[in-house]
Amino acid sequence: MSLQLFPEVALNTVNNYLSYVTEEAYTSNGFHRIIEGFMIQGGSLSNPNLPINGDFLSNGFDNRLSHDRGVISMARTTVNNSATSQFFIVHKRSSFLDGNYAGFGGLISGFNVLDQIAQVSTRNDVPVNKVIIESISVDLKGHVVEEVVYVE
Repeated sequence: MSLQLFPEVALNTVNNYLSYVTEEAYTSNGFHRIIEGFMIQGGSLSNPNLPINGDFLSNGFDNRLSHDRGVISMARTTVNNSATSQFFIVHKRSSFLDGNYAGFGGLISGFNVLDQIAQVSTRNDVPVNKVIIESISVDLKGHVVEEVVYVE
């Protein structure tokens, strides 16, 4: 899958995601929560950094990115400022997330891979067989990764 990140939409969220990528925190981790017709969720389950402020509308941040098919967004608990390393990629439009989760990019290719992952067998939303992220590479296209602002 290839993604385009939108620092102009959610700068701190992009910087946070990129900090995990450069630490190789996602390598050998996988998609641990999969709900076909909704999303696939991945990220590091151990040793996350501190949480970040949520870059989304209901948290006072002007992020109007809709959770359409292929959008990447930060996972969090019910606490607005609880996002750490976990992210999800929307499988089917999920407008009920708009304004409440920090979308920060989207797929530009690999929708067939998204569909294949979304269709794996699961038990209680957990894949029966592990779906591993072998590697993530980034072409920053001139973006300078800034220091992540964590929750105080």
